[in-house]
Amino acid sequence: MVSKNSNAKDDKEEAIVEAEKIAAEAAALGQAAPVPPKPKETTPAKGKDEDTAERYRLFVPRKIFFTKGVGTHKRELRSFELALRDAGIEKFNLVQVSSILPPGCKVVSRNEGLSNLLPGMVAYTVLARCSSNEPHRLIVASIGCAVPAEQDAYGYLSEHHACGETEKTAGDYSEDLAAAMLASTLGIEFDEDQSWDEKKEEFKISDKIVKTTNVTQSAVISPSGEYTTVVAAAVFLF
Repeated sequence: MVSKNSNAKDDKEEAIVEAEKIAAEAAALGQAAPVPPKPKETTPAKGKDEDTAERYRLFVPRKIFFTKGVGTHKRELRSFELALRDAGIEKFNLVQVSSILPPGCKVVSRNEGLSNLLPGMVAYTVLARCSSNEPHRLIVASIGCAVPAEQDAYGYLSEHHACGETEKTAGDYSEDLAAAMLASTLGIEFDEDQSWDEKKEEFKISDKIVKTTNVTQSAVISPSGEYTTVVAAAVFLF
């Protein structure tokens, strides 16, 4: 099989030979040699590996936004739907994925993120969810995020849900989880038993983690015992 590059080379050589022939004939007749047309430059065909890499890059999210919501209903599934509505993501086909923040992935606002999605679109989401109908029960769902300082390094997202935890406690826990996972991949030494505030200070000193954050939703179940669902989500955009 002859490659495109080989064909292009042969065409260029033929054009040069033809130009030399015309110049020789013109010299024999005592005429100025005509200027030969410039051979067309052909763009080398992409290699198989380059083409594959380009296609795969289309599946790497470039942006991400965070959202949260709460819903209450006598049926659990309906309470989940209402929580998604409160979060603004009920009209999308949510596909839950694991928790890697791609290199260079930009965090945008909820409004900007939602403006890039259409009803029925598949949306890849890191989702935390908690439901209960136990009266007076405190429930919470949280997403933690840790962003590396290096632009070409990946970060981490973490999901956490619990009963009996405040938003502050759950938010710190999910943020701690994401930061600890990232720190372990970056070779940052830290004590797992330290409080989140102590670890956060160590991570800042290392200069390898540029930001940690969380989005957290809590709710207290009503005395009537209806189902309440809380959700926290990180939604990827391509």
